[in-house]
Amino acid sequence: MERVPMTVVGAEALRRELKHLKSVKRPEVIEAISTARAHGDLSENAEYHAAKEQQSFMEGRIKEVEDKLGRAHVIDPAAIGLEKIVFGATVGLIDLDSGTEVEYQIVGVDEADIEQGKISITSPIARALIGKEEGDMTTVLAPGGEREFEIQEIRYV
Repeated sequence: MERVPMTVVGAEALRRELKHLKSVKRPEVIEAISTARAHGDLSENAEYHAAKEQQSFMEGRIKEVEDKLGRAHVIDPAAIGLEKIVFGATVGLIDLDSGTEVEYQIVGVDEADIEQGKISITSPIARALIGKEEGDMTTVLAPGGEREFEIQEIRYV
């Protein structure tokens, strides 16, 4: 069984989603199926088929979230405090091509959200940053071409 790295925040978000799916969404879908059954002939009942399809997707998501949580290797970035970049680090960078400053946190695949500055451990930028220290330069082979960054700051929060 392959372990999946995940931050404490990411694991908690999955736990909340699982609780919501089981305690709110599942009863809603069961009620929708029951209501649709009451309308009669199931072979031509679009509401029934839609509710059953929704139930199938929801149960699939529950299994997926349970699997991810079961394989999770939860890492608390605040407890790391290294000088090198590893999983969980929040890194301040200067894009040497444009001169702009950017900040990314290296997180698990399921937590990645570029709009929130969270990049997947498997992304080209994260792979180029792992093991580097403040002041180091790194070249990233991104889909849009090569980009060079200078590492300004490393934090574990």
